[in-house]
This record gives sequence, structure tokens and C-alpha cells, in this order.
Amino acid sequence: MNRLGAAHRGIIFILSAPSGAGKTTISRAALKVIDGLEASISLTTRPPRNGEVGGTDYHFVSEEEFRQRREAGDLAEWARVFDACYGTPRAPLERAVAAGRDMLLDIDVQGARQIKEKYRRDSVAIFVMPPTFAELEQRLRRRGTETEAAIAHRLRRAGEEARAYSEYDYLIVNADVEDSLAKLRAVMEAEWLKVGRLREEFAPWKC
Repeated sequence: MNRLGAAHRGIIFILSAPSGAGKTTISRAALKVIDGLEASISLTTRPPRNGEVGGTDYHFVSEEEFRQRREAGDLAEWARVFDACYGTPRAPLERAVAAGRDMLLDIDVQGARQIKEKYRRDSVAIFVMPPTFAELEQRLRRRGTETEAAIAHRLRRAGEEARAYSEYDYLIVNADVEDSLAKLRAVMEAEWLKVGRLREEFAPWKC
């Protein structure tokens, strides 16, 4: 890892994409191979899907608990997506940034806007797009988990979200996961080396 240790604050890397573009696959791969990168575990009010583990994939909570935590200011961002709410716990995110640790957030466009607004200095936003929307539709159908109406809804939402790509700092077209992972790593390495991210008190080479 091309980091300067405690020389700078941690970075919040935001990864967003239309449903089916592959951001979750890229996120999971990045967490396995990029040393020191930590996952931000979101809260959600939706039920677990097959194979999902509470506390690892998401913190699964009730609508009431989500509302209470939101109103208490415990969430760095939140959004309602389809029929469920999602949110990022604020405390672990801010502890990591202050300690110089990097966090990866797999969140939607609404959440990304909130994080960018609140953490302008410490966040980097990356948008993932499919090669084509025909490919996106095929990926959604290959899942075999949703009705035609649900797929149509996701495709409409994907078109809306895709228009937000210009709000992001970087764009990755995900035709191949390994290639996309390499591009994500390149983005991270470039951000680690930015002089503007150094802590003001860090200057060991000063005379």
C-alpha cells in the first residue's frame, strides 16, 4: 500500500452504480485484496437475502429502530430505496477517518450526495457503469430473483441514476471485474499520494 501511515486522515471511498452494474462484486473483491481497506456496514430495514449475514453484509433493523437512529443523528447518510431504508452509521466512519484508516461505502446516489456534502475534504466518489444498458438488463434477468415488474422498475431507476455520473470524481465502466478492480486500486493509490491530503503537522523533511 502506498500510504504515508498516519500522515493523513483516512479517506471515504464511495462506490455507486445502477442496480446490476457490479459494484457489490467489485467492493467485495477490493476488500479482500487491498490492504487496510475497511467496509462500512450499512443499516437496512429490508429482510436478509439468501446467504446474507447480519453484522457482516448489513445491520438488519426494524423501521422503528432505523427512524430512532436517524432522528438521533447516528447516520452519516440515509435513503429509501424501493421499499426499504438504508443508512451509514456515522460514528465508525468518523473514527476511521480521524485515525487515518480508509473506508469503502457501497451506497446509492442519494447517499453519495449526502456523504460528499458532509465530508467534502475526506471523500472520493466513484461511479460504476455497465458497458451498455442491454448488458445491465441481461445481468438483472440472470439473477432470476425478481419479477418482470421489478426488473422494469430497476431499469427505470438505473437510467435515472446513470445521469448522476457527472457528479462523481471517477467513472469505471465495468466490463470485466478484474479490470475494474485494477482501476479502483489505481484511483485509491492516486488519492493516497495527494499532497492536499497530508495533515498540516506532517512535514518530516522540513529543516
